Amino acid sequence: MIASIAIFLIAYFFIATEKMEKSIAALLGAVAVIAFGLVSFDQAVESIDLNVIFLLIGMMTCVGVLAETGFFEWVAIFVAKLMKGDAVKILVAMLVVTMLFSALLDNVTTIILLAPVTILITQLLEIPTLPFLILEAIASNIGGTATLIGDPPNIIIGSTARLTFMDFLVNLSPGVAIIAVVFTITSVILMRKHLQVPDHIKERVRNSYPKLAIRDARKMRRSLLVFLAIFAGFFIHHNLEIEPGIVALAGMCVMLLVCKSHTENMLKVVEWDAILFFIGLFIMIGALEQNGVIELLAKFMLGVCGDNMFLTAVIVLCGSAFFSAILDNIPFVIAMTPLVQKLITHSGGEATGAHPLFWALALGACLGGNGTLIGASANVVASKIGARNGYPITFATFLKYGVPFTIQSLIIAVVYMWLRYF
Repeated sequence: MIASIAIFLIAYFFIATEKMEKSIAALLGAVAVIAFGLVSFDQAVESIDLNVIFLLIGMMTCVGVLAETGFFEWVAIFVAKLMKGDAVKILVAMLVVTMLFSALLDNVTTIILLAPVTILITQLLEIPTLPFLILEAIASNIGGTATLIGDPPNIIIGSTARLTFMDFLVNLSPGVAIIAVVFTITSVILMRKHLQVPDHIKERVRNSYPKLAIRDARKMRRSLLVFLAIFAGFFIHHNLEIEPGIVALAGMCVMLLVCKSHTENMLKVVEWDAILFFIGLFIMIGALEQNGVIELLAKFMLGVCGDNMFLTAVIVLCGSAFFSAILDNIPFVIAMTPLVQKLITHSGGEATGAHPLFWALALGACLGGNGTLIGASANVVASKIGARNGYPITFATFLKYGVPFTIQSLIIAVVYMWLRYF
């Protein structure tokens, strides 16, 4: 247990300080836990969430095919012209769209789709790109909290506690809506000094012709049709008992086929350093889980609660947020869910069904992902896309935005839980 923690902390130090490339630090940590026998090779492989890996590869490739057509340039110019070059309206629109997409799809897919558009819009208006990307990543995690399919922790909690899509929508979406409104207003206030667009740029935007950005209309139509099929698959994947990652891979194959794109060229657009980073991180977290570290933390967190159910909910919410920010929320939620069920049964409740402690766990795990750059998959993907386009997001830079917004959202979540359930 001590060795697992030590290796994780050393790797985390290099990731946070950026004294070493993030993917290299994560992979060295993964190699170390296997080499020292802290986790077997088979256990290491099992700890890798292939659903996330397949989803990233599939969607990144599909976005690469669509990008060849000029679609993202068209969207960027169209949105900028629609808002008449008003950067405040554009920021609000992008944040709202990000949160809605994250609730209906998932936060990683949303960032893969919207980050290229965001970069192009900010370049067109000559306003700072980095804050837009970070705020969108945070917005994606907020929006994903609202529904069963928006964030992986919700899928785990819903499956274990037998909660439906409507259970999440009824219990979480009102609180998330409040968090979203406050977050959007705060973002506008925070960014107001950076959203001044000169009149000559506004005039250039108003006189632009978005259609001229389209390079291959036929290929764009085919790509969009495949995207619609992929999105439909995301909505019904539970009924089909197929993971979203498989849907994304299938969509990638269909898109490469119908758009006649070369696989070798398209796979070059995949952020392979991000893929390797996730693999290394999953293995290190798997070592922590296998050696009982996460379960120990969870039991300690629940052990100080006593019989006060509201205090229990607050500790579950805030504790989950803290550990989800510094670890990975998926294995943490896997360890926490059965312990929360035991706590509910000891208090005389049912281990399945809608219970406030399940909502506290979901809110904490999902919103806590905004705390650090590695707290959520969407954050890492946004940073990789930004880096590829010349806008690297450092660990420290993300903290400046992530920590205050995480604290803000958790305060609102605690008040919401108190008013609604206690």
